[in-house]
Amino acid sequence: MKANLFLFFLFIQTFLFSQEKWNLRFYNEVNKREISIFADNEEAMPMSSKFNFKITNLSSTLPNDEIVLIPAKTKRFLITVLKEIKPNTANSFSYTNTYNFGNALQENFDDDYIYSLPFEKGKTQLIFQGYNGKFSHQNEFALDFDLKMGSPILAAREGIVVQVVDNNNKNCPDISCAKYNNKILIMHNDGTFADYSHLKYRGGVVKKGDEVKKAQLIGYSGSTGFASGPHLHFAVFINRIDGKRTFIETKFKTSESEGTLLEEGKTYTKNY
Repeated sequence: MKANLFLFFLFIQTFLFSQEKWNLRFYNEVNKREISIFADNEEAMPMSSKFNFKITNLSSTLPNDEIVLIPAKTKRFLITVLKEIKPNTANSFSYTNTYNFGNALQENFDDDYIYSLPFEKGKTQLIFQGYNGKFSHQNEFALDFDLKMGSPILAAREGIVVQVVDNNNKNCPDISCAKYNNKILIMHNDGTFADYSHLKYRGGVVKKGDEVKKAQLIGYSGSTGFASGPHLHFAVFINRIDGKRTFIETKFKTSESEGTLLEEGKTYTKNY
């Protein structure tokens, strides 16, 4: 009678495209010679992951390099089942996985949404760098509002706060300082995210998990990270698995229009 051999090896390599370690865990269980890989996602947003398996005498229900969407607030989400091919033969497996926040497969979003200017009523602010700006917005739909140090920042759209970083106090006009960006990240109900960056040290007034309303105070402007002076960097995007972002043009309500694309070098007044 042949010996019943069942050997397996596990190697996990994860990559994070953020300053924050997300509350996402992967683990495996063995039951009757099958290996199930699960994920627990404690975040208030979906997470995307991509696996690459190296297996011997096993089949996987998940193809290599296929992106898996792990729903928000989910436990024991089944990633794949590894099944034995030939009985009484040694098995082995290893895998690497990459993950990132948001739905990396998303293509559609609410492109008719009208955003609120992210500053106080009665103020007039300059857009000193707009879409595809020459300084730091190449190939990027992002806006830099010329806000003074400590100016209130208001939510341009309602959503859930999924990240707050406000413990940095360094800055420089070089991309190497981007890791020092203080920021607030808000997820909208259509799956897009808004990035409010360069907040002052300890400039956040909301916390992760908070539900915020449109025009609610979320923090105070500063000059942290990749910045040469005080301002608010604002961008809306869909996240991708490789750390890249698909940026989205945003229409704003101004004193002159119910929905306009803001332009570099122009000033806009908030009268509401």
